[in-house]
Amino acid sequence: MRRFAAYHLVRLALSLLPLIGAADVLAQLPPPVVLALHAAQIPLQNVGIVVQAVDSGAPLIEHNSRQAMNPASVMKLVTTYAALDLLGPAYVWQTSALADNVAVNGVLAGNLYLKGSGDPKFAIEHLSSLLRQLRVRGIERIAGDIVLDRSAFAPTAFDPAAFDNKPLRPYNIGPNGLLINFQALRFTLQAQEGQPRILLETPSADLYIDNRLRSTGTVCGSDWKDRINLALLPDGGRQRLEITGTYAVQCGERALSLSPLSAEAHDKGLILSLWQELGGRLSGRVRDGATPPAAQLLASHESPPLADAVRDINKFSNNVMARQVFLTLSQPPQEVTAPAKENPPEALRTGGNFPANTERAGQRINDWLSGRGLRFPELVIDNGSGLSRSERISAGSLNRLLLDAWQNPLMPEFIASMPLVGIDGTMKKRLNGSPVTGRAHIKTGTLNGVRSAAGYALDARGRRYALSFLINDPRAQQGGVAIDALLTWIAQRQ
Repeated sequence: MRRFAAYHLVRLALSLLPLIGAADVLAQLPPPVVLALHAAQIPLQNVGIVVQAVDSGAPLIEHNSRQAMNPASVMKLVTTYAALDLLGPAYVWQTSALADNVAVNGVLAGNLYLKGSGDPKFAIEHLSSLLRQLRVRGIERIAGDIVLDRSAFAPTAFDPAAFDNKPLRPYNIGPNGLLINFQALRFTLQAQEGQPRILLETPSADLYIDNRLRSTGTVCGSDWKDRINLALLPDGGRQRLEITGTYAVQCGERALSLSPLSAEAHDKGLILSLWQELGGRLSGRVRDGATPPAAQLLASHESPPLADAVRDINKFSNNVMARQVFLTLSQPPQEVTAPAKENPPEALRTGGNFPANTERAGQRINDWLSGRGLRFPELVIDNGSGLSRSERISAGSLNRLLLDAWQNPLMPEFIASMPLVGIDGTMKKRLNGSPVTGRAHIKTGTLNGVRSAAGYALDARGRRYALSFLINDPRAQQGGVAIDALLTWIAQRQ
């Protein structure tokens, strides 16, 4: 029966050749993949695919492998592999609290400085812990200002609405040398008749929530977030966040994270709230600024190691963290190539006095690739996250990167950072219960006009393959079936 079905599948694929315009398609691509692309009306010239055994010199499948294409979030594999190899999996970021003077009788004369180093995941609990350290050290009142030092990253103009006109979505915030809690406010929405209840889970001093949301009896739907509108309005000495739109009763209770505030306003509200909760007082204000060279270190927070950040970036496709790591790579070679140690020196952890910028980060990755014998002339890196219209790489280059990573001693950390099909991350609900479940580590990417996947997969005999699948086409969103067909084909291959 299997031979009969395969025979007719091949005959059907052959009959489609005039339509899809590829005379040697059966020699390049499995028939199920060809059929899925045809069903989605995606021409083969808009697809790049490479499949190669990690221990073999010849590709099993190679189609359109040199064409430069937008990889979407699959570009994170380039950024995270470079970071693991250049910085080391034990690399950490340091967020420091410094002061002009020591505290006397509970009063800190002068300013308190919070200096960041680009930590991609300095969350509310980490900020609270750092402020608590100050209270434990006897500081009750800060006589000056709390100064936020973001100088680890060079200042740059950034428009959160530029990419997809959704400036309130947390994935659209810009990179920040002192990124606090992803610059996001977390809300809990509770469905009620008449008007939903809105709980602000993230404390923010001087922010008033004006709830004008209305309940509806409609279907909740996957677009429930798009039905909620926010407007930030001045209201005397505070800010009023007006929330309008509709929320379906069927949605029940849901969490919603949004970024309606500027970095300075967000951080000011959060820091003041936490400092007051800890019993601290502030005579001055919270503002951005620089740390003077003579400032004295009072306390610090050390991030989890880079390997943990890489896992979050790839498992859950975190764009903000990817940008932060990308910029961290722009430190000079002597700063980032030092051997990983249990307690890295301060210069390694904070980035010294070299403000990070995208140009230097991109050049650093290109130099690193050249040093490993990987020359990708078509490579274009914008921000390292894949949330870009300009980033480019070919399926062939991407697959060579995966094969190189397989030979790297850091290979286990790199592969383990990718979603496991049908098990976790962005692949948790995809191909669940299929022959691929638990047998492939795959990073995916999605943008308007882009669908992509890359990683490693096992066949039925336990042989491992590196694979890259890039689709750039107006109907790319329908190409997921073709990607799944390739993964299934590999998993069933004898």
